[in-house]
Amino acid sequence: QVQLVESGGGLVQAGDSLRLSCGVSGPGRTFGSYTVGWFRQAPGKEREFVAAITWSGSTTYYADSVKGRFTISRDNAKNMVTLQMNSLKAEDTAFYHCAATRPYAWEGLQTAATYIYWGQGTQVTVSS
Repeated sequence: QVQLVESGGGLVQAGDSLRLSCGVSGPGRTFGSYTVGWFRQAPGKEREFVAAITWSGSTTYYADSVKGRFTISRDNAKNMVTLQMNSLKAEDTAFYHCAATRPYAWEGLQTAATYIYWGQGTQVTVSS
């Protein structure tokens, strides 16, 4: 069973930065075969796509709302995906989850149903 663990959430002020990390572990296929994405859900709102990075790290995807402010990256040697969040806004406040797809997935990466493994999440709160 693949397990994902998020860390790095917290309370910051608008304009500040935070770095979220997603550690992936489990038997079977290597971490380097999974596409990993970040999703977030604010109270009273639907879960929304934030960013994704393909298994090799060669391609990244971002929601329009975070493009230019957030950067997703991965270190396959460390089984880690990082979401660097800069210029945070109050509307970025949400519970953030990382998720992994089946091996070598490259379609539907902005859709939650594409992801089969999910972490427990971490809270990000941005005060205005």
